[in-house]
Amino acid sequence: MTDLTTNHTVDIGRTTVVKRFRSWDRGEPEREWRTLTLLARHAPGLAPVPVERTATPPTVTMTRVPGTPLRGTQVGPEQLEPLAAALTRFQQALPRTEIDALPPRLWAPGDILTAVRDQCAEAPRGRAGRTTDDRQGSATALDAGARWVVTPALDTLVAAEPAAPVLGFADGNLANYLWDGSRVHLVDFESAGRADRLQELAEIAEHVSVWSDSSLDAEALIEHFPLTRPERTRLRDLRRLTALMWLLMLEADSHGARPRNPRGTVARQAGRLLGLLG
Repeated sequence: MTDLTTNHTVDIGRTTVVKRFRSWDRGEPEREWRTLTLLARHAPGLAPVPVERTATPPTVTMTRVPGTPLRGTQVGPEQLEPLAAALTRFQQALPRTEIDALPPRLWAPGDILTAVRDQCAEAPRGRAGRTTDDRQGSATALDAGARWVVTPALDTLVAAEPAAPVLGFADGNLANYLWDGSRVHLVDFESAGRADRLQELAEIAEHVSVWSDSSLDAEALIEHFPLTRPERTRLRDLRRLTALMWLLMLEADSHGARPRNPRGTVARQAGRLLGLLG
């Protein structure tokens, strides 16, 4: 499984890494630089230290942190607790005043809900009638998702402001979590900003990298975070929304001239969504 879009390239040196942005219309270089700077001040050792940046074209140079990506690995109990600890430290490192001053993370719940509803409305009805390849299961899941995503309760879900916003990573890709044998370090903050902790958990629990070419027990990871009953309900719906978003993206990719994902990926994602909706 490869990512559907790549917004940057990375040059890895012996002690530094240079990130070169291909597009920056949503302030990605500034988000990257700001987050690196704040973490260097409030959570040293968790992420790279910013070194320098250029404006045109945008680049951000940072120190190289130790570790190998968790993506493509079996993430077992040895890594789960350090992973949860790294996420918690990231989210809670900043004082509330600094979190409040941040822009919202890219793709907040309302943005995803609007985009998913639009795509579901534009897609042809009667998907479940298709039977070619592995698309019967995906058609059933897309029909179920299209019915669920228009429920009015979701408007309240996405409109709710978190009582205690956190610094949001906004990226569940396991390639951006580096394991050094005892700790997990985080990289790639171009989408970071003020966020809802529950969306951050939904992001990593439902990112396609968790199961496509890696293995991470999302339920076991979530158990490291104390949640109230209402929070668990909200998390469930945020996971459903994220899973439906991924199914729509993977479906679109599968119809392209050169699909980036192995055969069966769409069907597996459909199964995940149906499990969450059940």
